[in-house]
Amino acid sequence: MKGRKMKLALISNESTRKTTFQKRKKGLMKKASELATLCGINMCMIIYSSYNTQPEVWPSPSGVQSVLNDFNAMSKIDQSKKMLNQEMIMPMEDNDNENIENNNNNNDNSAT
Repeated sequence: MKGRKMKLALISNESTRKTTFQKRKKGLMKKASELATLCGINMCMIIYSSYNTQPEVWPSPSGVQSVLNDFNAMSKIDQSKKMLNQEMIMPMEDNDNENIENNNNNNDNSAT
């Protein structure tokens, strides 16, 4: 059974928004645990929200500290190779869309 497509927008009802946040956070932590186990990687999550005064961490404070220590022990060049931000991702998505369009156009032209 396929899941319904859902319009992504801010949930206006505060209690519904908080409930949704809690459920999705739990699901995200489960996925992170599965990814770490299946792929044998060290990872952590730090979640800031308006619902808690302190950030939540996964898998544990010591686990987060271990991952951050490993990352900080890397050279700055190696660190920068593994870091992405929104500005770096957006051009990638634009290029992917252009490549898809170009491939579609090329396929259309080669069929004639």
